[in-house]
Order: sequence, then structure tokens, then C-alpha cells
Amino acid sequence: MYRILYIEDEKEIAQWVTKDLTERGYEVTWLESGEEVDQHIASKDIAILDVMLPGLDGFSIGKRIKRENKEIPILMLSARTAVEDKIEGLNFADDYLTKPFHPDELIARVEVLLRRYQKNDDVLDLQHLKIYTKDMRVINKQTDEEIQLTGKQFYLLQYFIRHLNQILTKEQLYEGVWGESYIEGDKTLMVHIRYLREKIEINPAKPTIIETIRGIGYRVKL
Repeated sequence: MYRILYIEDEKEIAQWVTKDLTERGYEVTWLESGEEVDQHIASKDIAILDVMLPGLDGFSIGKRIKRENKEIPILMLSARTAVEDKIEGLNFADDYLTKPFHPDELIARVEVLLRRYQKNDDVLDLQHLKIYTKDMRVINKQTDEEIQLTGKQFYLLQYFIRHLNQILTKEQLYEGVWGESYIEGDKTLMVHIRYLREKIEINPAKPTIIETIRGIGYRVKL
């Protein structure tokens, strides 16, 4: 799961952007100003910054972030459309998006920046699959086609990969992927695993990648 540092003081915008990114499988830390930015720079994969902020503006915060971590991509957001503002932002940032914007455009730009900065992706060969664990891509080696997974499906698969050959209980999987305690009888995990199998297994009725360990949970073996 990629970790996003998002700084935006307009609560209505911040709430829907955070919700949308989270639903797509990203882990989002939302701040309303740059006061605590130093506590988060080292642990994030990308920063999304609004220009107009209380206290230090987005330009100043972005420059600070780049001084601390040159490897973190920065996407600036602003209602300003003047060429001078864009040029100032692009002097240090990697992209500049003007408001209002469509969420699909935001996610497209985020994904481009993440791919650009994650050139040495970890690649795992798992039976007929080639899995790019940082790039969130799964390729069927038999057809050379990409398997389209939702963010939650990929994060579930990624969690299995981080625990290869281990038997994982429903409680471990639910807490690890959803970040919440498992409630007995909840079918969410079972449904997601069924949909994931339908996409990655050659025969979902007889899965060989995600094994069911009866009475315990699931396992992915290398």
C-alpha cells in the first residue's frame, strides 16, 4: 500500500479526496497545515500539497520536503491558474494540478509519479502470475495481459505476499487489510477472496494460489 501525505486546509475538498484515495487502496495522512510535516516525510511515498495554506504556503512546504527527501514525488494542487504560479511550483515539484479537478485525473497523476519514482519495482513470479508489488500490477504470463485488480484486491494479495507460506487467520487478514477488528460472521473477507480468485486463479473453483486451510484461514505458497 502506497502512503500519501496530503496537506489541504479546505475540509470539504480534503474529506472527499481522502475518502476517494483510501477507497482506491492508498493510505492517506491528511494534515491541515505544514506544522507537522517533518514528522511524516520519511515514511511517505508521495506528497500532495495545496498551495494556499495557513502559515507556510505549499511552495515553502514543498521545498522543505524536497530538501529532506529528494526521492519523494510532489504533486501541487491550486486554484491559481497563472503561468507564473505553475512555473514556481514546477521549479521543485513534479506535477501541478489546478482546481477544480476530477478524482480520476488526480489518481492518474499520482500513479504516474509513483511509477516514475519506483523504477526498481520488486517483481514476484507466482505460478502463472508476475506481480509488481510496488507498482500495483499483476500480469498473466500465459497471455501477457494485465489483470485489473481493485485497490483492496491488490492490497489483499500484497498482504498474502508479505506473509508467503504462512497460514493467516481471518482475524489477521481482516485486521491487516481493513485495519479493523474482525467480527465473527462478517462475510467481507470471504467475498473479497472469492472475487480475487476469480481474477487470478486459472480455475477459481479449484484454487492453487490462495489456499483455504479448513478451520483456520488461508495461505499463499511460493
